[in-house]
Amino acid sequence: MSILAPAARVRRLTADEALTLYGRPLFDLAGAAHEAREALTDPNVVTYLIDRNINYSNVCNVGCAFCGFYRTRRQDDSYTLSFEAISAKVRELEAVGGTRILMQGGVNPYLHFSWYLELLQHLHDQHPSIRVEAFSPEEIKGMAKLTGMRTDEVLRALQAAGLDGLPGGGGEMLVDDVRHARHVSPARISADDWIRIMAEAQALGLYTTATMVIGFGETPAQRVQSLLRVREQQDRALAEHGNGFSAFISWTLQTKGVRIEGRAPGAGAFEYLQNVAAARLILDNVVNHQASWPTMGYKGAQTALFAGCNDFGSTMLEENVVSQAGARNRATPERELVRQIVDAGFAPRQRDSLYQIVRVPDVEAMLAPEAPSAAGAQQADAEAAADGASSDPPAAGAPAA
Repeated sequence: MSILAPAARVRRLTADEALTLYGRPLFDLAGAAHEAREALTDPNVVTYLIDRNINYSNVCNVGCAFCGFYRTRRQDDSYTLSFEAISAKVRELEAVGGTRILMQGGVNPYLHFSWYLELLQHLHDQHPSIRVEAFSPEEIKGMAKLTGMRTDEVLRALQAAGLDGLPGGGGEMLVDDVRHARHVSPARISADDWIRIMAEAQALGLYTTATMVIGFGETPAQRVQSLLRVREQQDRALAEHGNGFSAFISWTLQTKGVRIEGRAPGAGAFEYLQNVAAARLILDNVVNHQASWPTMGYKGAQTALFAGCNDFGSTMLEENVVSQAGARNRATPERELVRQIVDAGFAPRQRDSLYQIVRVPDVEAMLAPEAPSAAGAQQADAEAAADGASSDPPAAGAPAA
């Protein structure tokens, strides 16, 4: 029986079977992934989130070759935002009905641990309706090194101060031969440490996601190895805590203008869709899979909705990391996300970060043409009159243009 046949998905794919997915015709693979998605989520619905990315600081001592965002403290454009500057960004999110901030920065050795705790308390006090999902495992490990605390102790302290979740940043490829390659990031957190810190967060009930970036020059076998690390940790987390990765998000390496340019092949739309579809079939214990419009564009993300994805991602309002490595799309209004989902043939639903539906948008009202302003209408009338004066009148019985 083909491993792409629906009946075959009642059992888990082995590593060898998972590897064969990367040799299947893309349309067959995507079709099987779409069927698997329909079995786990509402086939007619695609969700989205209204949130904002806030990069609180760009000072980092890790120095990943694929990152165009980080700076050393001595560079003129290095920064650390004040609490009030961060609050101003959150207020803009609140004004458009947002529900979450995704807050990450570099591994900054010059910020005291108390700064992070005070920031979380400030956000909790000033913006109680906004979930704060912040700090990657890389940042948590940096805080532990700074304080001498264990990483689980760091997480407990942050959670007590108001942390709601730990984003999946820094996942990339969970294979150290890839992560620590000279052209990638020899100083990067190890795959084992990334998994361990995520497991500690899950044990505390914190929200977590799993991410994957392709295009470093890794083999299909290494992509499978990375996905299996996620699947294994999800099994453990669900069995031990009932709280695992809420979603899986994959995208392609962005290389423009960063040190890795010319040293890694990157990946195009074909490989992206292939990986998205394979991930849906391999990660049988992760319900939600998110398309990546910031790196793949709207059409690529729409296509991913037919290759296993059930979520269109978020508005972000602001994005400063992948955009500085060449991604052309930084933020988008809710109206545009809704338009893209509807144009792909699905019903849009606004969700929170836990994938609970919080609102059914009024699609007809949201996508209605915007009424021209009074000044714009007057200008249009004047232009129409001028056009009419300079052209022949329509023949009797013929429709006016």
